[in-house]
Amino acid sequence: MSRMARRLASLLAIIVLVGALAPALAFADGDPASDVLLGQNVYYPYSPPVPGAVQSTLNAETAAAKKAGLPIKVALIASPVDLGVIPELFGKPQDYAKFLDKEISFQGTQPLLVVMPAGYGSQGLSPKAAAAVIALPKPQGKTSTALAQAATTAVAKLAAADGHPLKGVAGTSGASSGGGSSTPLLIGLIVAALLVAGALILLRRRHTTASAPR
Repeated sequence: MSRMARRLASLLAIIVLVGALAPALAFADGDPASDVLLGQNVYYPYSPPVPGAVQSTLNAETAAAKKAGLPIKVALIASPVDLGVIPELFGKPQDYAKFLDKEISFQGTQPLLVVMPAGYGSQGLSPKAAAAVIALPKPQGKTSTALAQAATTAVAKLAAADGHPLKGVAGTSGASSGGGSSTPLLIGLIVAALLVAGALILLRRRHTTASAPR
């Protein structure tokens, strides 16, 4: 093998090695949630992943809250791994909320909710919303999904306490069940069926009359 070929082989090996280590380096970030929340409303645990349907509901809810006037960020912390190099804050949601707030609040107050199996932490909320956080029950489980479901309930209650009740978000208690819109449709179908049945009876009678012997 020529010297040039050896150099190319060495360079290729380095590129492959860096590519393999990139996910691990990203995973070992000092504070993963602080990076994610700069561009998204919710930080989800890496493992186990939250089901897509649950994520969609929480994402839609935080988007609706922002539109209503409460641009809240949510960090779901299921294990010390989600805290990067500060695992000692696991189980201390309020302490972590204070830490995370410094990482993501650049242009003013940033409403923030941290959800851990141990409970909740918050920063940047109005007094009424902060009081609502204190009244929240702990998540019903320790899994990523349980935390996401708890966050969905929490965001709705915080928005309501802040004077920005959420309505029409699919998958939440405030969403329309569809019963109101389906009732007129059902009535319309019944009326149409009755009209069709009446028309068929009328046609049958006319046919019978026309075919009867005179």
